[in-house]
Amino acid sequence: MSGAKEIRQIQLGDYPGTSKAHLAIARHYSSPLLLGPPLCEELLALVEHMFDEEEADLVQHIKPFRPRTATGLASAAGRPLAEVEKIMQRLAHEKYVLLSIDIKDVEWFSLLPIIPGTFEWVLVRKDPESITPWHRGFAQLFEALYATGFTVEYLARPFNIIRYLPVGEAVQAMPAALPASHLEAVLDRYDRFAVGVCQCRLSKQLIGEGCGRMLETCTLMGSWVPAIVAKGRMREVSKNDVLQIKAAAEKEGLITWTMNEDSGKFTSTSCSCCGCCCGALTSITRFNTPGYIAPPRYRPRINRDVCKYCQKCSSVCPMAAIVCEEQGETKRLVYKAERCIGCGLCSLACKNGALTLEEAQGYQEATTRILAYFAQSLRTFTLNSFKVRRRRRRYT
Repeated sequence: MSGAKEIRQIQLGDYPGTSKAHLAIARHYSSPLLLGPPLCEELLALVEHMFDEEEADLVQHIKPFRPRTATGLASAAGRPLAEVEKIMQRLAHEKYVLLSIDIKDVEWFSLLPIIPGTFEWVLVRKDPESITPWHRGFAQLFEALYATGFTVEYLARPFNIIRYLPVGEAVQAMPAALPASHLEAVLDRYDRFAVGVCQCRLSKQLIGEGCGRMLETCTLMGSWVPAIVAKGRMREVSKNDVLQIKAAAEKEGLITWTMNEDSGKFTSTSCSCCGCCCGALTSITRFNTPGYIAPPRYRPRINRDVCKYCQKCSSVCPMAAIVCEEQGETKRLVYKAERCIGCGLCSLACKNGALTLEEAQGYQEATTRILAYFAQSLRTFTLNSFKVRRRRRRYT
């Protein structure tokens, strides 16, 4: 697991000065049902930052996949309902550390996984102007937890939840490219759009490790747009606006992903990523695992007879999938297929015709059946989670 810190697991009794409520919440977040890390110092520090003592006293009663109402929490904690309602509104609608769900006009509060889930929900916004010192602290503590590499535990079987699209110019250079490779064809399935900042680049910026590339690239499409726009967390735009934003992002060397399903039902999301900040991409570059990314439709074909070893291809590759190695006076272009996401930036950078894109053998089309997509994702999630659960029980 290259690039990961060693996780020092702790026991609940290791921290007598920490409140029982915070320890209980950390234990909830460590559950494999929430794709959680082992109980560790980094997780505990993040939990203590997310919830003050008053909030933790309530949240400790919310277990994974067991949402609670304010009434239920008031009863469990023995506190006045009005007081509990005020606290839960703050957590769900100001700090966004909990998910709020309305069922038959009753509001339920639920834990989200740390990632994907809480991290994105806390940091999604129209612009960085609303960031507070609390958000900076959240970003710093999250990054410390992510650096442990705990997410790799859950990727024994790849999820293939998202896929990366070849950049626009690369697609235009391939007349045979199918519609699913064109961003515009993906967007055509929806009629509402909203954009906000990329949570990954924002988080890195908050801890002083930002790459300086544009932030407003995170895109929401479909039926969830009105709700998130009404909350003021993203701004609504047109399809043409999205295309212009994505084109500008590509000029900065960013590459676009979308959900790996083409049903056009309900809602979907997309962002434009860099290899230095994006959590999905660094699951490969930092931890050597494909993570949530489906195998690419296209891969570069290298004509070594015309390659001049100018290294332009390797300089633009966000995944370090193409490397020019030098041994004395001998140069060799090395292609690492396990890192390639098929973005096509290398083929655009090559002006000698040494690199072109070709369709990968055995590529599987994204499903157009939303239920099949969720069923497969759920099956993979369940298998991976139970493997983690068994492994942890073996070592505790």
